[in-house]
Amino acid sequence: MRKIILPIALLHFCGAALAQMGVNQELADPNLAGEAELAAMPHMNAEIAAAVVAGRPYLSATQLVEVLARSLGEEQRQALYGQLFRQINLNTASDDEIMLIPGMSGKMAHEFEEYRPYTSLEQFRREIGKYVDADEVARLEQYIFIPMNLNDAPLDDFAGIPGMTPKMVHEFEEYRPYRNMDQFRREIGKYVDDDEVARLESYVTLD
Repeated sequence: MRKIILPIALLHFCGAALAQMGVNQELADPNLAGEAELAAMPHMNAEIAAAVVAGRPYLSATQLVEVLARSLGEEQRQALYGQLFRQINLNTASDDEIMLIPGMSGKMAHEFEEYRPYTSLEQFRREIGKYVDADEVARLEQYIFIPMNLNDAPLDDFAGIPGMTPKMVHEFEEYRPYRNMDQFRREIGKYVDDDEVARLESYVTLD
């Protein structure tokens, strides 16, 4: 069977329905990737891969940095982030977190912050598209997400959360309206362990 490779811009368009998660171009998630997959990445080995798995869950990019920095230098980590990254919250990420994105400049980090708060991925594409072309916007957006409101977000948005299943999307909807995050933790905690609840919670909000 012939493999069909879609242009980046087309992938960007096809993923538009997942409105709050950047369209992934095969960027692995440190919370989900297997040890063998991790070990095969640049500058990685079986020992470092095992340490990454043991450090889960990663609720921020800086938590991943802390684990990798025990074995890898800054240049090695930067090379790795082209294949492995914990997406950052576009509205709350620190300067240091934004600068972890490969190829990020101080000027572009400023532009990321300039247009806060972001309410949709389309807003990000429109504003950052003033400075770079569509392919570069598509590359950058795979490193970010915009928190989804538990009570208002379309179910398709929840489906874009890494590792999300249709059953869990249904459970997210089942307990609406959420009055507070404690309710979310209690209800979703019926189905997954505390680490997974914390990972899922990092993508959502009630604001």
